[in-house]
Amino acid sequence: MKYSKIDNILYVENRKKLISQLETSSVAIINSNDQMPTNADGLMPFRQNNDLLYLSGIDQEESILVISPNASNEKHREILFVKETNDLIAVWEGDKLTKAQASETSGIETVYWISEFEEVVKTVLFEARIVYLNQNEHLRALKQVQTRDDRFRLWCKEQYPLHNYKRLAPVMTDLRQVKHSIEVELIQHACDITEKGFRRVLEFVKPGVMEYEIEAEFAHEFLRNRSRGFAYEPIIGGGHNACVLHYLSNNMPCKDGDLILMDVGAEYANYASDMTRCVPVSGKFSKRQADVYNAVLRVLKEASSLLVPGNTFDQYEKETAKMIEFELIGLGVLDKHDVAKQDTKNPLYKKYFMHGTSHHMGLDVHDLVERERVFEPGMVVTCEPGIYIREENLGIRLENDLLMTNNSPINLMQNIPIEIEEIEQLMAQRKVLV
Repeated sequence: MKYSKIDNILYVENRKKLISQLETSSVAIINSNDQMPTNADGLMPFRQNNDLLYLSGIDQEESILVISPNASNEKHREILFVKETNDLIAVWEGDKLTKAQASETSGIETVYWISEFEEVVKTVLFEARIVYLNQNEHLRALKQVQTRDDRFRLWCKEQYPLHNYKRLAPVMTDLRQVKHSIEVELIQHACDITEKGFRRVLEFVKPGVMEYEIEAEFAHEFLRNRSRGFAYEPIIGGGHNACVLHYLSNNMPCKDGDLILMDVGAEYANYASDMTRCVPVSGKFSKRQADVYNAVLRVLKEASSLLVPGNTFDQYEKETAKMIEFELIGLGVLDKHDVAKQDTKNPLYKKYFMHGTSHHMGLDVHDLVERERVFEPGMVVTCEPGIYIREENLGIRLENDLLMTNNSPINLMQNIPIEIEEIEQLMAQRKVLV
């Protein structure tokens, strides 16, 4: 891993939160993700199962966490299984975690090799009445590939068919929505790396550069700051491409007179950041671009103030939609008389703003969420309004990451330029550097 060592108190306290929600005489078992193949003998970069990482900090393949709070053997109330290094692995891949390193990382005293799993877990399962098994239950998940957790569920139910099985995912969803202070620090660090990338790009963008060249500038700055890279596939679209919500080609030239939309975020220690900014390729906003940009910026500022304890996503989205509608009328895109008689089930603003305005963020850029849950301090969410006028080849989205507190939210991206004046000023300096 490129990132610095993380205080294992984070994982110790996360496990305590989990244990407080488990039923008596139960065991919870979580597997690492697979290391996925490419072609021939190639492997994709490893990305850990976020639930295992959240509870242990172990960022290594072929790992299993077993939590059994009522086990008669106190050493088996928290058990970590990790892959043992051999001479072949040491030569080709480098050493894996030792038992001592795994214990230091996780705060778990009892560590076994993965080869010992079946024999050790048998003693724990024979004592338990309830077995919590994990599954990816994210609402947006495309379950086309069987995971280690999926295969383990089949194995476990075949070997121990008479146990009472329960879903661990609802418990993990509940826990991960409110961030530990250390998690907030890691997300803030990811946001700070994103800021460095954006400031670098402001010195680089000019007519004629390719969208992928801008992507490369971000990647350079992210990697040199101990990030693994992008927290998600970057969206870098100029002109009409900015009106394509999930534009990923990033292969067109940036034209003089266009705005370029950049939806990018650095990942740090597996935690995401999620930023969107729009800048003029020429370095100067036109009057129309500035009017639409400032309309979106006003919505961003006003909508951010609604991300407070006691509110809900449903209430927040309804209020944000009204703001967008008001701005579209002011821009002359919508007519107030047409809006007054519109079909409320198919509002007119949807043509120009067709996505949600916020999502939870953490170990996933679209982190686990219960949409009906009332907002609480410690939640980290995005705010990302936009206006897309395809007939004008003008798409603008602005996005910040915010920490909810007992009072007003804290903008974790407050140091990233967003006001037109600052962006134009920074891009004007670029002309000296070019």
